[in-house]
Amino acid sequence: MHEMTANYHTHTVRCHHAIGTEREYIETAIARGLKILGFADHSPQLFPGDYYSNFRMYPEQAENYVSTLRRLRDEYKNDIDILIGFETEYYPEIFERLIEFLAPYDIDYMILGQHFIDNEYDTSIYSGFSTSDESRLERYTNAVLEGLSTGKFSYVAHPDLFNFDGDNAAYEKQARRLCEGARALDIPLEINFLGLATKRHYPSERFYKIAAEVGNSFIFGCDAHDPNDVLNPRAYEFAVDFVKRLGITPTERLKLKAIR
Repeated sequence: MHEMTANYHTHTVRCHHAIGTEREYIETAIARGLKILGFADHSPQLFPGDYYSNFRMYPEQAENYVSTLRRLRDEYKNDIDILIGFETEYYPEIFERLIEFLAPYDIDYMILGQHFIDNEYDTSIYSGFSTSDESRLERYTNAVLEGLSTGKFSYVAHPDLFNFDGDNAAYEKQARRLCEGARALDIPLEINFLGLATKRHYPSERFYKIAAEVGNSFIFGCDAHDPNDVLNPRAYEFAVDFVKRLGITPTERLKLKAIR
C-alpha cells in the first residue's frame, strides 16, 4: 500500500460538531505528509419554512468559509494544495436552489453524504439508525443514485452509512444497485476513517465485498472533525488493514467538478 498523500474530507468548526482552526488542520496535514488537503465541510442548505439545521454551516457562513480557505491556500501554496469543497445531501426539492447559491463561490468539488432518508426537514430519519425497513433502504439507495446522476458530486462519502439489519437478500440487492450505479458513473466510494477509528457500523465489510465484486473505485477519506483526525496514524493503520482484507486498492485521483 502506497503512502496516502491526499484527503478530501475535512470539516471546520462551522458545522457545530468539529474543533480546531483551519490552520491546525493544514499544518497537521503537512506534518503527516499529505500533498493535497480538501476541505468539505457540511454545506449550508436553503430549507423551506423556518427549519434551521444545527449540524451544518449556516448560509451566512459560506462566504467566510471560502474566503478563509482561499487566503490559507495562497499562504501555504508552496507546502500543500488546498482544495475547497462541501459535503452535502441530495434533497431534490431544494437541490437546484443550493447549486445556484454555491455557484458564485467557484468551489472545487462536492462529495455526497446522504445522512438522511428523503430529507431532514420533513421526515428527519437519520440514515445511520438501525432498521429492518426495506423501504427505507430502497429510498436511501434511490437518493444516492439520483444525487450522483446530477453530475455534481466527485465521490460518495460513507456510502454504507445506512444501517440495515433486515433481510440480507434485500440488503445485497440495494447495495449492489448503489455500487453498480456509482461504477457506471465512475464515481469512487469512500472508505471512511472516522467510522473505522470510532468502531461504527461503517465501513461495512458486507458492503465493500459487494463493491469489490462490482469493480468500484475507492478512495480514503479522513472525515476529520479534529486536526488530529487528519491522517491519524491509527486510523490509517485500520484502513490499510481493511482494504488488504478485501483485496481492494483506493485511488487518490479525484475528478474535481466545479459547481456551476
